[in-house]
Amino acid sequence: MKLTLRVWRQQNADADGAMSTYEVDGISSDMSFLEMLDTLNEELILRGEDPVAFDHDCREGICGACSLVINGDAHGPERTTTCQLHMRSFKDGDTIDIEPWRASAFPVIKDLVVDRSAFDRIIQAGGYVTAPTGAAPEAHATAVPKADADFAFEHAECIGCGACVAACPNGAAMLFTSAKINHLNVLPQGAPERETRVLDMVAQMDTEGFGGCTLTGECATACPKGIPLVSITSMNREWLRATRKVGKR
Repeated sequence: MKLTLRVWRQQNADADGAMSTYEVDGISSDMSFLEMLDTLNEELILRGEDPVAFDHDCREGICGACSLVINGDAHGPERTTTCQLHMRSFKDGDTIDIEPWRASAFPVIKDLVVDRSAFDRIIQAGGYVTAPTGAAPEAHATAVPKADADFAFEHAECIGCGACVAACPNGAAMLFTSAKINHLNVLPQGAPERETRVLDMVAQMDTEGFGGCTLTGECATACPKGIPLVSITSMNREWLRATRKVGKR
């Protein structure tokens, strides 16, 4: 395949950025999207030009580090992570726009790489269990209803890629934050911090400068792991419950 790539180039967070156009040829439909970018970078290096900076790690759809906006869609036209997107999703002669996540809370480091440490700080505010659990307990030592276990597992699938933020017209982080709150709050191990967790994590989310949620649903549509929109309503319910309980103390 021969493709025209329009790639966002930006030296750092303070510099002005712009789209640069590149032509690539000989792209196999079996290549992953990141392998295609590797091919572009090899050509740029051979020409003595600065290669395009982009994030990646496992390339197995597990970590979400590969996050890109492709033709206006977070992770591209398929519901998967960018590293699991293959060039058979495109046609010979296509023009492909490649941009970083767009959110004030995710400043650009260089080109397609953004700083997502705001997510780390939300986790640090309460996305953990402090009770010492010791070694692995017996399977039935702490009974968890199947519905609760399924709910927890569904939300624990969030990989923190940030597609929800990139897809949201408001740049909200509600789906990410709700997934991290809900998968712990529903389990007995997460009960001791149930109230403080939701209050502290939501407060940190607001501090980071993410936008407000208006339930447009784009976050759930873009999520490569299928975190449901109902996650946000569950978190809102937890937040209301926590504010009422804390207020009565």
